[in-house]
Amino acid sequence: MDYIFPKLCSLVPLCLKLFIMTKSIFFSFLFSVLFFNIYAQQSELSVEKIMQDPKWMGTYPSNIKWDQQSSAIYFNYNKDADPADSLYRIQLKNTKNIEKVSWTEEKNTNFVRGTYNNSRTKKIVSKENTLIVFDLKSGKETMLLQLPENIRNPHFLANEDWIAFEVDNNAYIYSQKTGVLKKLTQIESGNKPKVREQKSSDKATFLKEENLKLLSVVKEREDHKEISKKIREARQDKKAYTFYAEDRQIFNIQVSPDAKFVTFTLYDRGKSDNTIVPNYIDASSYTKDLNTRSKVGDDETKVDLAIYNIEKDTVYTIMTNALPGIKDLPDYVKDYPDKEWEEKEREVVSSQTYFSDNGQHAIVNIRSKDNKDRWIAKLDLNTGALTTLDRQRDEAWIAGPGIGWSMSGGTMGWLPDNKHIYFQSEATGYSHLYLLDVTNGQKKALTSGNYEVFDPFLSNDKKYWYLTTSQVGPGERHFYKMPLMGGKMEQLTAMTGNNEVTLSPDEKHMAIRHSYSNKPWELYYKKTSSKATAIPLTSGQSEAFKAYKWRDPQLVTFKAEDGANVPARLYLPEASVKNNAAVIFVHGAGYLQNVHKWWSSYFREYMFHNLLADLGYTVIDIDYRGSAGYGRDWRTGIYRHMGGKDLSDQVDGAKYLIENHGIDKNNIGIYGGSYGGFITLMALFTEAETFKSGAALRSVTDWAHYNHGYTSNILNEPFQDPIAYERSSPIYFAEGLEGHLLIAHGMVDVNVHFQDVVRLSQRLIELGKDNWEMAIYPAEDHGFVEPSSWTDEYKRILKLFNATLLNK
Repeated sequence: MDYIFPKLCSLVPLCLKLFIMTKSIFFSFLFSVLFFNIYAQQSELSVEKIMQDPKWMGTYPSNIKWDQQSSAIYFNYNKDADPADSLYRIQLKNTKNIEKVSWTEEKNTNFVRGTYNNSRTKKIVSKENTLIVFDLKSGKETMLLQLPENIRNPHFLANEDWIAFEVDNNAYIYSQKTGVLKKLTQIESGNKPKVREQKSSDKATFLKEENLKLLSVVKEREDHKEISKKIREARQDKKAYTFYAEDRQIFNIQVSPDAKFVTFTLYDRGKSDNTIVPNYIDASSYTKDLNTRSKVGDDETKVDLAIYNIEKDTVYTIMTNALPGIKDLPDYVKDYPDKEWEEKEREVVSSQTYFSDNGQHAIVNIRSKDNKDRWIAKLDLNTGALTTLDRQRDEAWIAGPGIGWSMSGGTMGWLPDNKHIYFQSEATGYSHLYLLDVTNGQKKALTSGNYEVFDPFLSNDKKYWYLTTSQVGPGERHFYKMPLMGGKMEQLTAMTGNNEVTLSPDEKHMAIRHSYSNKPWELYYKKTSSKATAIPLTSGQSEAFKAYKWRDPQLVTFKAEDGANVPARLYLPEASVKNNAAVIFVHGAGYLQNVHKWWSSYFREYMFHNLLADLGYTVIDIDYRGSAGYGRDWRTGIYRHMGGKDLSDQVDGAKYLIENHGIDKNNIGIYGGSYGGFITLMALFTEAETFKSGAALRSVTDWAHYNHGYTSNILNEPFQDPIAYERSSPIYFAEGLEGHLLIAHGMVDVNVHFQDVVRLSQRLIELGKDNWEMAIYPAEDHGFVEPSSWTDEYKRILKLFNATLLNK
C-alpha cells in the first residue's frame, strides 16, 4: 500500500496531463468544427454553376417590336432550347400562345421600321435594293422601285408625292405619281482626275509650224478643225458638277424638304497610329496581329458638314468660326502657369442637319472636339453661316442622357409648328427636355427636378410626348405621357423596377420588358392607360434557376467624406453564418449605373454575390462618383482625377460596413472589372490600410494608354494635362502594394490591351513585390465569352478572399 500509493501519486501528474491534453484535443476539435461552420459555410450555389452558359438560367425576351397592324408583338426568345435565340410572336387575340416564327415568314414580316408621312397614313421603307410604301389604313404594300444597289434612309419630302433616299453616297428623289427618278448629287470618292496636258517637244513644235507655213491646204484644214471644236463645245450642255470626297467618308446624307439642298458629313479618319494586339492562339497556329485603336491624344480625325446647293450646283462647308466661345481655353490651363497657351479656333464636330417640315429652317448640333462645348445653331443653307440658339458649356465634359455624342445630335427635332425645336440639356444639372423658339430665341423647360429624362418622342398626332424618366427614384424607370407644350405627366407603368416600353404603331398598346432586382427580364402587355393592368406574357426562368432563393439586395446610402450621399446595393449574410469579412464590388464604367431595382447587366456578379453572402461575407456594390443616373455633378465627379472621389467612395463604403454591420476592419476585400479593375489597383496601391486583398480584372493601369474618345473627356490629353494622368494611373503608385493582389486579363483584349498588365507586372517585379499573381486568358477579349474562363477567373477570386479575409 505504501508502495502503491506513491506510484499512484506519481501517476497523478500524468493523468492530469492526459486529461488536459484530451480536453485540449476535444476543444480543438470543437473549435475546428465551429470554425468550419462559421468560415466554411456551404451554399446551394457554386462558381461552376453560376458561371456556366447563361442558358441554364432560362430564356428572356429581347429586341421587342410590333407588326404594322398593332396586332402582334415580336421578340427574340429561345423557348425551344435552340443553339441561339429565334424570332417569336404573341398575337393580342391570344396572348397565352407564344409562336415561333419561321425563317420564311420572318423574312417577309414588316415591322415598325421606316418613315411616316405627316398624317401617318403611309410609311416608306427600304428592303435592301427595293423601295416600298405601305398604306396603313388598307394594309396594302406597293413596291415602288428596285435598283442595283441598296437603298438607304428613305423619307417623304414636303410634297409627299416625292420620296428622298440615298444610294451609294448620293441623294435621289422619286415621284410616286409619275415614276420619275432624279439624282440630286454627283458625289464621287477619291480625288478629281487630273487632266493630262499634251506637250510637244521643241523639235515636234518646230516641224509642225514649218509644215503649216509651207503647205496652205494643211493650214486650212487645221484651222477648220479648231473652229469645229469650239462650235461643238458651245452647243454642249454645261457639264454636271462633281464633288470629290478625296480620302473622306460620307455620312448623314439629308435632303431638304423642298429638295433644294442636300447636306452631308465629311469624315476624315486621319493617320493616327493604331496599336497591335497579338493573338497567340490563332487557328493557323501562327501568331496573328490584331490592328486595334490608337491611344489617347492620337486623334487626327476631322469632321465637316457640307451643303450641296442643287440650284447653284456647288458644295460648301458650314462656317463655325463665329460660334461664341470658339476660342475659349479650358480652366485647367491655370495649373500650368509656365506654359504658353494659344487662343485659337477649336476643332468641332457637327451632327446631321435637322430640317423643319416646311423646309424653311435648319438646325445642327455642334460639339467642340475637346467636348467642353455644345452649340445648337440655326443654319443658313445658302451661305453655310450659323446663328447660335443655345450654348451648353461644361468645364469637365458635355454628356448625359439624350445629349448626344460626336456626330450624333441626341434628342433633337422640330415641333409641327415649324418654329419650335426640342432637345435635351443638363443646364440644371440633370438632363431634361427643352423647347426653343427659333424666331425669338425663347427657351422653355418641359421637365424639371432631380431626375433624368430618357428617349422622349412625339405621339402620332403630335399633341403629346412619350418619355421615360427616373422621377420615382434613381433606381426605377417608368414610362409617361405629357402634353406637347409641357404640363402634368401621366405615369403609364406601375411595376417596380425597370419598364422598357415599346409602343404599338396605333399607340393603343404597350409591350413592356420589365425586370426587378432578383427577377430577370420578362415581357408584359398593357393598354396605354395608367388605369390598365399589365398582363405577363412570358415566364422564362428555368426550374434550376427558380430553385434558389435569390436575394433582393437592400438599396442603402452612406455619407462620403465630402458629405455626399452615396448609393449602394447591400448583400447581407444570415446572422448564423456571418464571418465579419466584407467584399466590395466595383462596377465598370463608360457611363453605367448598377444600384437600381432591375435585373443587372452584371448578372454573373450578382449571382457570385449571393454565393459570397451564403458563405458568410457581407457584400456591397457602390454607385461611386462617375456613375450614371444621378445628374451632372455625380457624372463629372472624377474629372481630372480618376482614383479620387470614385476611390474614396469605396473607402467610405468600407467605413460604413465597419460602423454599421460589424465588419472587421482588417478583413475587407475589393474586386471589379475594367474600370472596377482600375479602382481595385488604386485601392491596393494607395489605400492599403483599408483593403487587405483585391482582384483586378481587365484593368486599365495607365490611362495614357487607353482610347481617346473616353479618356480625353475625363483627363483631357496627356501632353496637355500630364498632372491629371499621373495622379490617375495605378502604375505610378505600385510601390504602395501591401495586400494580396490577383490580376486577371484576356490576352486578345482590344479594349484594355494586355500590354497594360504586362507593363504593370514588370513594374511590380522591379519593385520586388511578391504578394501578387496574374491569371491570363489567351482566348478572351475584354468581355469574357467562354464559361471555362469565367469559372477559372471566379474560382481564383473566391480562393483569394477565402485565403486572405478569413484568417485561415
